[in-house]
Amino acid sequence: MTDTAEVLLGVIAFSVVLMAVVQVGAIMAGFRVARRVERLASELESGVKPLIANLTAVSAEASKAANLAVTQVERFDRLFADLTVKVEQTISVAQQFITGPAHSGFALVAGIRAGLTAFQSLREAARRRRAARPGSFDEEEESLFIG
Repeated sequence: MTDTAEVLLGVIAFSVVLMAVVQVGAIMAGFRVARRVERLASELESGVKPLIANLTAVSAEASKAANLAVTQVERFDRLFADLTVKVEQTISVAQQFITGPAHSGFALVAGIRAGLTAFQSLREAARRRRAARPGSFDEEEESLFIG
């Protein structure tokens, strides 16, 4: 073998050793990165678990609050509906209380008016009859006259 072949063979051997060292270094760096990622994942998991538990508790409380709000709104709706019915009933009773006697009063006034009109009609009819018989009226008056 010649000197050049030996030098080249030495360079090849050195390159193979160098490549092996680089590969071992890359594998070790890969293991370190894997351990770091695993550590970060466990820290993240341990940090996220309480956060998830808190979010679960908050969502449960929000659900309770929403249910209570719905219950209160339904109660208010029933109360308002009952109040509306009571107000309508009160207004109806008040109208009947006011308009009932007013209708009765109007009916009474109409009855009195009709009675007066009938009485006036009778008086006018009697006057007309007297006016139609002028002589007999005077004779009747004279016969009633005491004197």
